[in-house]
Amino acid sequence: MKQVLASSSPLLLGILLLMIGNGLQGSLLGVRGGLEGFSTLEISIVMSGYFLGFLGGSRAAPLLIRRVGHVRVFAALGSFISAALILFPVVADPWVWTALRVLLGFCFSGVYVTSESWLNNAASNEVRGKALSAYMLVQMVGIVVAQWILSQGDPSGFVLFIVPSVLVSISFAPILLSVTPTPAFETSKPMTFKKLFEVSPLGCVGMFLMGGVFASQMAMGAVYATQAGFSLGQISTFIAAIYIGAVAFQMPIGWISDHIDRRKAIFGVAGMGTVACLVGILIPGNYVLVLGIAFVAGGAANPLYSLLIAHTNDYLDPEDMAASSGGLLFINGVGAVGGPLIAGWLMGNIGPRGYWLMQAVLMGGVAAYALWRMTRRAAVPVDETTSYVAVMPSASPVVGEIAQEVAIERAEEASHEDEQITGLKTADEA
Repeated sequence: MKQVLASSSPLLLGILLLMIGNGLQGSLLGVRGGLEGFSTLEISIVMSGYFLGFLGGSRAAPLLIRRVGHVRVFAALGSFISAALILFPVVADPWVWTALRVLLGFCFSGVYVTSESWLNNAASNEVRGKALSAYMLVQMVGIVVAQWILSQGDPSGFVLFIVPSVLVSISFAPILLSVTPTPAFETSKPMTFKKLFEVSPLGCVGMFLMGGVFASQMAMGAVYATQAGFSLGQISTFIAAIYIGAVAFQMPIGWISDHIDRRKAIFGVAGMGTVACLVGILIPGNYVLVLGIAFVAGGAANPLYSLLIAHTNDYLDPEDMAASSGGLLFINGVGAVGGPLIAGWLMGNIGPRGYWLMQAVLMGGVAAYALWRMTRRAAVPVDETTSYVAVMPSASPVVGEIAQEVAIERAEEASHEDEQITGLKTADEA
């Protein structure tokens, strides 16, 4: 890990500042929209715009990079992000905000693709897994720090909009001043959705449903907390609890999933998240209990994303894994666009409980479908499965492919170790 930090610390610092800026604007808009008198449905449309832009950006960014290069794309999109962030308080109109959120999603997607390409280029095969872990941890820390900044400011003023704009602008300095020579940019051609579904129906269906869950957690958490009457400090703590749970649950869930039928792990984790959300529907008034629910719901949603990728890999040859990641991420992105809209509609009709109801239904759907799939075909033997690799649901296709490379490398290492053990046993018997 020291080697990773030494070689990639400027890049990770830039990513940290980017995530603070992105995490702050997402939570801030949920609070400020209520202060501006936007309806819950209007706010949900605004919040959904980010995921629509992100989905488009994940497709367009590689084309832009190939056309004009990493540095120009990074600088241009970063400038748009800084400008958009300070325009929100200037024009308090839901349709203008929606357009700005689409722009932010598009630009952040391109910025992530570019920075993640540099990260991949800076990490050798030996430390690529650690680099990916450090990257994910930095993302989570950035979002949690953003919530603390939100709790210290005034959401009705301008300062909290200026802060993320400044942070995003500053974040480019350590990245652009320290990056290695521009890496060659190549991404695998995505596998067709038909073939992907034939390989792993659970991976496709689960990814679509979990896109809605994660997007509603990320985009509508502050809206829910505002509607529930939480103070600004309580709102920040509530959102932070979701992401802290996401980090805390990754390793134990990953370890368990590598030792049992992966579908059982998906069923168990989705079931855990469903139960937590149902408690949120039935007992909405206790703030401490709500924090616990947020911790468990976040701890279920984020690992499920990685579990579904690992489950799909179990049915793929190594050479097809990278091609599958683009399709899975796109399916997840389509689900993410609808997540805030459905959550907003439910919250507008039945109040804060709609936030938990939407997540309970979607995670319950994942659990039920995983249980049904267990009856349709035999499990892959545990010793033939790929390794679990933790990935954020907000990952770009570049990180998706890095994760697949890590999974392949770990599988090859495990196979080599098994061959050595078999060889030693044969020698002993001889």
